[in-house]
Amino acid sequence: MSHFEHVPLGSTTALPADLDEAAHRCLVAGFDGATSVPDALKELIDRGLGGVILFTRNVRDAEQVRRLTDELRAVRPDLLVAIDNEGGGIGHLVRAGAPEVPGSYALGVVDDPNLTARCADALAGHLATLGITASYAPVADLQHRPDNPIVRTRSFGADPERAARHLRAWITATEARGIASCAKHFPGHGGTVTDSHHGVAVDPRPYDELRADLEPFRAAVAAGVPMLMSAHVVFPELDPNRPATLSRRILGDLLRHDLGFDGVLVSDALEMKAIADRYGEAAGARIALAAGADQVIVAVGDLDVTLACRDAVLDGLRTGVLAEERIEEAAGRVRRLAARYATPPADVADWDAEAGLTAARRAVRSRGVPTPVGGAHVVDLFPPPHPALNWGGEDLLTEVRALDPTATGTAVTGECGADPDALVDGILRRCGAAALVVATCDAGLHPWQTRLRDDLLARRPDAVRVDTGLPEGGALSSYGRGRVNLRALAELLTGVTGD
Repeated sequence: MSHFEHVPLGSTTALPADLDEAAHRCLVAGFDGATSVPDALKELIDRGLGGVILFTRNVRDAEQVRRLTDELRAVRPDLLVAIDNEGGGIGHLVRAGAPEVPGSYALGVVDDPNLTARCADALAGHLATLGITASYAPVADLQHRPDNPIVRTRSFGADPERAARHLRAWITATEARGIASCAKHFPGHGGTVTDSHHGVAVDPRPYDELRADLEPFRAAVAAGVPMLMSAHVVFPELDPNRPATLSRRILGDLLRHDLGFDGVLVSDALEMKAIADRYGEAAGARIALAAGADQVIVAVGDLDVTLACRDAVLDGLRTGVLAEERIEEAAGRVRRLAARYATPPADVADWDAEAGLTAARRAVRSRGVPTPVGGAHVVDLFPPPHPALNWGGEDLLTEVRALDPTATGTAVTGECGADPDALVDGILRRCGAAALVVATCDAGLHPWQTRLRDDLLARRPDAVRVDTGLPEGGALSSYGRGRVNLRALAELLTGVTGD
């Protein structure tokens, strides 16, 4: 329990120390730095901060991450240290030697829950060695719409029963490692056409259709998942006025009452524009906790944003806008979570380092691909990394060249410049008479990819088409572009099996 008292700006009334500590338990903070803990963060931890969330900016290598997590716990041993750790092309621990596993969609395509469990076990085992004991994964959203910009290959697919069985496998394997998992984003982000990082996302479907999206979350709750994360999505059929993160109807009536979840409900990051632009992070923190969230994440490295959210919560308690009983309930759930998961396991058993590549190989689907194409020219078109979802820099050309050094190619990320015709001419000139491979990643969302692909195919109709995102008619589909997904494609294209 903290011995500090806090007096919000403009206030003359201090909160009792135990209530101040309870309010801090309801916050998860991001921060800048990889080699030391900022003083402002140490003060927050000392006053009861519930958790920290690590990002790529906090990672240099495995030993450094373990030193950092040890230093964080030296401030207060029951601090939860968390990270987004979904696998696939999304992950913040590449430089710390994270196990290479495909994303969830590829695992759903394989549909072998035992293999999913082996992949989840590898990720969880690695976290345990780093002193990270909470993982904001797996994704429980169903991927419904081809124009959904944010769920896609992070999902186990569109079938609720398939998603449910893989969630159970993932959660059970993670729990066996003593790591807390988190199913997200309740009650589902797969029916939107807006990324809530960038704006207000709305799912207008009727309730009968929304019910199917709840099934993976029901399975997660039944499997004993200790955390759920809310979506910054408006569901007019459930609550026409507020996104789920801020909705008492959705968090209280639906999640707590109907689904019976009594674990820790954590918000998605408050700086996402769906919350920040309409409500502001500070007001969003207060409203989310009042609506039924137990923790709110402020993921940005600027601790002033976290402090503003903290002050809004404390001021809400001081003025009575935020009920003390609600914060005490939330803090109680966080303390129970910390009692179970804050301490890293002393001994970490080995994991199956080959599970990810095995899964990626089994996920690749082929439609009439010719015999292996040696010495090919590989054109890999893909979007730049999402600002909130790290990407490790993988590309198909690198994986092909590792198996066939005679291969050449071009990797293009982002817009293709002012003269796409010149780019096409240059690619075909460099390719010459060699076989041409044209890979795209979710070209339907990125018109520049569609144009380049179609222009290349118009002049080289013999080219092999490859999809590294959701399938769009290519001869080969990997259902993701994690490194093992790209390696599995490279093996089929070259006819060479890697180590």
